[in-house]
Order: sequence, then C-alpha cells, then structure tokens
Amino acid sequence: MDVPGILTRSVDDAVVILNALAGHDPKDSTTVFEPFKPCALPDVASIKGLKIGIPQEYHAPGLSSDMKDSWQHVADIVENAGATVKRVSLPHTALSIVCYHVLCACEVASNMARYDGLEYGHRAKDESSTESLYAASRHEAFNNVVRGRILAGNYFLLKQNYDRYYVQAQRVRRLISQDFWNTFRSGIDILLTPTVLGDAPSYRWFSKADNRTRTQEQDVFTQPANMAGIPAISLPVALSSNGLPLGLQLLGQPFKEQQLLTAAKAIEQLVNFRALDFDKLLYCD
Repeated sequence: MDVPGILTRSVDDAVVILNALAGHDPKDSTTVFEPFKPCALPDVASIKGLKIGIPQEYHAPGLSSDMKDSWQHVADIVENAGATVKRVSLPHTALSIVCYHVLCACEVASNMARYDGLEYGHRAKDESSTESLYAASRHEAFNNVVRGRILAGNYFLLKQNYDRYYVQAQRVRRLISQDFWNTFRSGIDILLTPTVLGDAPSYRWFSKADNRTRTQEQDVFTQPANMAGIPAISLPVALSSNGLPLGLQLLGQPFKEQQLLTAAKAIEQLVNFRALDFDKLLYCD
C-alpha cells in the first residue's frame, strides 16, 4: 500500500519517470522479480477497440454534479473514438475504505517500529539512555495522525484481536481483488472512474469535520487500486463550476501499464484539457 506516486504535467512525462523507477529492487521486498519492459507511447495514441468499464458502485454519496457530468462526457468521448463502454459491478467497493484503514494502520505500526532515531530519520537530543533516545525521537518525529495509526495498528495486531480485525480485513481485501479480476476476465480492459468526489474542497468545508473523516471521503475511489494491487492513473479532464480541475481515474490490469498509459494519453489528447495559468490563479485581484 505504500508506493511512490508520480506527479507530472502529462502522461508522456509520467512514462519517463515510471521507466526510471520500475523494476526489481533487491533492497525492497515488495518489488516483483519479473523484468520490467520500458513503456513507449505513440505520438498519437488510440483507444479504438478497448473495452472500458464504468463501475456502478462509484456513483457514491457526495459525488458532485460537475464530476458526474464530466464522467459521462468523457465516457461519451471514448465511445465515439471507437472504444466500447460498458457498465460493470464491483460489489465489495463499499467495504474497501474500512478494509484499507485497518490494513493501513497495521502496516504503519509494523513499518514505524523500526524508527528509533539511530539509523535514519529524526534523532532527539535526549541521550540519557537508549530507551529515552528511542522514546524522545519517536515522540518528536510522529504527529498525531501517525501516532493514532500506530496505536490502532498495534491494537488490531494484538493476539486477541488478530483474527477479528487483521485476518478479516485480508479476507475482505481478497474479495475486493476478486471483483476486479472478475471484471477483467469478462473482457473489460480498463475501468474509468472519478478520482475524488469533486474539485478541490475549500478549507472552510474541510474543517467542518475531522481530518480522518474527510480523508476517508476523498479516498473512497483511489484506495481500491491499492487493495487490489492494480495500476491506476488520474488525469484532469474539465473545470468545475468553481473553475477548478476535475480528474478522472483509469484503472488497468496488473503488469499492463503500456495499455493503461496508452489509453490515458489517448484520453488526454481527446479531452485536450487546457493547462492552467497558475500565476493568474494565485495572484489575481
């Protein structure tokens, strides 16, 4: 679940970074051993002949009307460009966000156990004892969000809770992954979904609830890819009624990044989203 995210100005730029990052790392046990074949995209990408799935469960509560319209608009565009668009079902989508937060907390608790202030990361000045150095380094380096996840993760991993939370979450994760595999086996090549519920939220709206609630709301569409272990890419397709970008997400099959990125570039070219003038947005009167 802890993977690097590539942020670029275009799909072509994302390919350049992906080709540099991808491949087996002998010091990272989470990387696959299969050799990576660098991606190379055509100058003019085509989506003709692909089967695009529209998951019905992604019509989630809180999805903005702007996002719904943009989703439908892009689906129409790719269909007119020669792709086949079909409604599909991922029935365990609603369970994904809860499953993700249980497993994420367990992973954070496990990963953060190695941070002691000696080998890497922040080191406190309290060196009165090894135990004091460990405790002070972790206290100073971890904010409340990280501490909360460590506490929750350790709780889920307790012997008396292990089967009830961790094992059960892994079973649900398998069901979520199976939903995607069933969809791909039915002939669907790529899924097209919203990235988040709408455009970038205002601070006033975001602060009306706690950080955990808001992040859960915004993660509802993106974390199933982590649960299923599949590649995904988000790209801007339109502006909302507030003048802010709206993004759609493409989810592909494992180890078929070439197909996914080619489709993303095709949509990028078909939509022709105008680059934003950030100076004008930031410094306008």
